[in-house]
Amino acid sequence: MTDGRTPDAVLSLRDVALCLDGNAGPVEILRGITLDVARGQTVGLVGPSGSGKSSLLMLMGGLERATGGQVMALNHDLTALDEDALARFRRNHMGVVFQSFHLIPTMTALENVATPLELAGMDDAFDRAEAELEAVGLGARADHYPAQMSGGEQQRVALARAAAPRPEILLADEPTGNLDGSTGEAIMDLLFGLRDRHGATLVLVTHAPELAARCDRVIRLRDGQIEAQETSTTAEAAE
Repeated sequence: MTDGRTPDAVLSLRDVALCLDGNAGPVEILRGITLDVARGQTVGLVGPSGSGKSSLLMLMGGLERATGGQVMALNHDLTALDEDALARFRRNHMGVVFQSFHLIPTMTALENVATPLELAGMDDAFDRAEAELEAVGLGARADHYPAQMSGGEQQRVALARAAAPRPEILLADEPTGNLDGSTGEAIMDLLFGLRDRHGATLVLVTHAPELAARCDRVIRLRDGQIEAQETSTTAEAAE
């Protein structure tokens, strides 16, 4: 393509920058980020704390607005959409999993998964939510509230909620960061299983080398810039 974009790119960023106002003046969070993510690819964003990993993921999901450059997702220019249009786009095309679960405490597991589907106008919202909870091993916990579940169980609900709309893009920010080793490994298996089952493109932020090593591609950030791009095999050897 004439602009250098990958023809089958699901996400395409060109010279993206993010500059936020701090107490001491403007702070450059990201600068000169140019990358494409192909359909069906799994990409790990790694780097030291403060390198801009989570900010880059938020830009990809339209949860943060770039202050320079262009962010394209599924051929939509996220930098040109207003907040309402961005919210609709995420609802229809993206699933997002956060480190801190973000479940609604007054809703059961089933309601947490079904509510976004209802808002999207899906008639089978509760049937689909029930199926997704079964898929993450929580069919018997559907009527439990977040406070009645462990951290690993809450993250399973969050995964089910993200996967239920069958998103084309799945974004995960430190999905195992608040979990112990064995629970985190189980969540990793579920995350990649959901990606395989639904064929979504997966981009995740992680500090865990074993999680990054499972990705097709690893992008290393440092000081708000892309330092290197590697295959998972190369990345695992570098840790």
